Amino acid sequence: MSIPIRDVSVPIFVNALRSMSAWLDKAASEQPEAALIGRRLAPDMKPLPAQYQMASDSAKNAVARLAGIEAPAMPDVETTFAELQARCARTIAFVEGVDPAALSAEREVELKFPNGMGYRFSGQAYLTGFALPNFFFHVTTAYGILRSAGVGLGKIDYLQHLGPPTLPTTK
Repeated sequence: MSIPIRDVSVPIFVNALRSMSAWLDKAASEQPEAALIGRRLAPDMKPLPAQYQMASDSAKNAVARLAGIEAPAMPDVETTFAELQARCARTIAFVEGVDPAALSAEREVELKFPNGMGYRFSGQAYLTGFALPNFFFHVTTAYGILRSAGVGLGKIDYLQHLGPPTLPTTK
């Protein structure tokens, strides 16, 4: 059975971006924004806003590449929780707005780095081998930054798109 490439990309990106946005509400209710906005997991890692920006870039660029279109430009200028949440919302609006018929698992995707090196993938290999792992690296790093700063996030916050359990409690 084949699964449409949209079904294994857009909803996954949207669910995680919505969770990330909600984490900022929880963080703001527990700690001063100024104490969290510059946090990072390690000295050589990017701070919290950059993790949100790179997750956004990963999602919008993946969907654009799979559709053979240009992703919208989103300069990395966010410095507040509200701005990061707005970026999540803009990214969600873009990825949900791409015509599902335009996304192709067979489309060739080429990534080139500034040094001229890079990779060539099929759309499916790009999504599963690069785009999703890269996206979740930044999502998980943002989560880790907030957790390490003492924000009361748990697994349910990471997987909030599942909603409440659907099976009854057994005793």
